[in-house]
Amino acid sequence: MAKYLAQIIVMGVQVVGRAFARALRQEFAASRAAADARGRAGHQSAAASNLSGLSLQEAQQILNISKLSPEEVQKNYEHLFKVNDKSVGGSFYLQSKVVRAKERLDEELRIQAQEDREKGQPPKT
Repeated sequence: MAKYLAQIIVMGVQVVGRAFARALRQEFAASRAAADARGRAGHQSAAASNLSGLSLQEAQQILNISKLSPEEVQKNYEHLFKVNDKSVGGSFYLQSKVVRAKERLDEELRIQAQEDREKGQPPKT
């Protein structure tokens, strides 16, 4: 009986160990892919992501924006900020996420305008 119990425990530990190793490899691969994506996005954009804690894609999803334009960012920000106001039964947490998303998108717009000026192109509006 003790022999079977020991075998069951050893097999269980092996299964958990393999699952943990596989999850760790997947996490390393995802981390490497994210780092590569940040490298392609440019140094300033990556720095903005690190400062705000949100990636550009996350900020666009939060504010429901497909194309980055200052008017659309402002319009969606105002709507989502009002809807999530605590006085109308909204969530302070969601409202703060909306603010952080707008800050991130504003920073990206500033970076794009600066890059356009350096290239001698008129800024995108």
